Amino acid sequence: MLTAANIHDMREALVLFDAIVPVKSLRGRPRRRPTKAHGDKGYDYAEVRRGLRQRHIIPRIARRGIESRQRLGRYRWVVERSLAWLHQMKRLRVREERDDTMHLALLRLGGCLILYRKLEPYL
Repeated sequence: MLTAANIHDMREALVLFDAIVPVKSLRGRPRRRPTKAHGDKGYDYAEVRRGLRQRHIIPRIARRGIESRQRLGRYRWVVERSLAWLHQMKRLRVREERDDTMHLALLRLGGCLILYRKLEPYL
């Protein structure tokens, strides 16, 4: 999802989970939501935790003032690595596009290129 830079992540967290499309599998019903959600201290709000539980998602969110951010390291590096791959593409490193649809199209194209590069040895 694409939002302005001055909007807090907490406000868009539940909207993001509602926007997840079903994942098709070979058998059974399509899965609509993940079983767990990992987040850093920026998502440590009661309404986010409550909203995740209402959606039957287990919140794994670091608590402010109690837990260190190091515990999320093994899950967070996947996100940081993926963002680094996207930042290798110059137009995605710093947003120069004014049009939201163009920026989203470039993000999707970047994701496709990353996927192609990972699958290329198997083709």
